[in-house]
Amino acid sequence: MSGQEFPKEFTEENTEEKPEKLYDSLYSQIMEMSVSDKVKLATAGNKEARSILIRDTNRIVIQAVINSPKITDEEIISFASNRNFPKDVPILIAQKKEFLKNYNVKVALVNNAKTPVPTAVKLINFLRERDLRKLSKSKNVSSVIARTALKLLDKKGRG
Repeated sequence: MSGQEFPKEFTEENTEEKPEKLYDSLYSQIMEMSVSDKVKLATAGNKEARSILIRDTNRIVIQAVINSPKITDEEIISFASNRNFPKDVPILIAQKKEFLKNYNVKVALVNNAKTPVPTAVKLINFLRERDLRKLSKSKNVSSVIARTALKLLDKKGRG
């Protein structure tokens, strides 16, 4: 498979649910591609292709998915909150200012244990009281993050 000649299953958006067998087949085909073809597919591909490619271990492929002109806010929020994705995913998302304009992306990144602590600490300052309260009690984040959220609540006099 070379150039921009990808099967329509990779490039056309489809709103109906895909059977698991078809998804497994798409996954197998994508995993056999070269890095350059994966990068091209990340740019030209559909949501299903991006959801497979974001799991790739190659940072270049992940970066191509995140920089895809077709990527949606919903996808970014989903990627930012998924703890099973490679550690590069939250790092690359946090580096894009356009994504950080979305409040839900900030919340997802702060709550993701794979987001580097310094990055999460910077983002905590933008969270609302309700989210700070949840974060301060969460067992799924670093103790540094939980303590920082608690300090912010105390500083606001609402701890």
